[in-house]
Amino acid sequence: MSACQSLRRTPPIRATLFLVLAAMLPLLSACGINTIPTLEEQAKASWSEVQNQYQRRADLIPNLVETVRGYAQQEKEVLTAVVEARSKATQTTINADQLTDPAAVQRFQDAQNQLTGALSRLLVTVERYPDLKSNQNFLALQSQLEGTENRIAVARRDYIEAVRRYNTELRTIPSRWIAAIFYPEAEPMATFQATTGSETPPKVNFGN
Repeated sequence: MSACQSLRRTPPIRATLFLVLAAMLPLLSACGINTIPTLEEQAKASWSEVQNQYQRRADLIPNLVETVRGYAQQEKEVLTAVVEARSKATQTTINADQLTDPAAVQRFQDAQNQLTGALSRLLVTVERYPDLKSNQNFLALQSQLEGTENRIAVARRDYIEAVRRYNTELRTIPSRWIAAIFYPEAEPMATFQATTGSETPPKVNFGN
């Protein structure tokens, strides 16, 4: 059956609607009808990178803890706090579909902040052990941890910017109208809340 035959058999109202939509498609495309889903996917991809970098930090911690324990077994309380904070941080995860839930994002951020604090307290204790600070494995961990903290800061910054662009698109005209018609399920995403000192990555300093 040809397209013309199909249109002749289509009720007049539906046929008219079909022709109007067909005529509007180029205009809608020019107005950015695909911008909202594009920005949404970019924000989700940025979130994946945030999670990747936090996971990279979590993967470094067991080796760090074992290295410190080998030189400072008496720091049991501090080591235990790091292990417990890591466990909580790795268990507190959210997927891309939960990014519109500020409470879920806040729980994730709180768990990671607790791990950051526990790590900071552990690294302070290192100052008491000169032999530990000169250990080659420890020096390698220092370099890796510094790099990871920098990557986390960059990934968080990129995610915040991606969310800002997406949320702005949802709230401004004409995208707001386009969202209401074509993407009614689209909701603003939550972002990280700034904490004191969050504008720079934590300093990982073993006193060398």
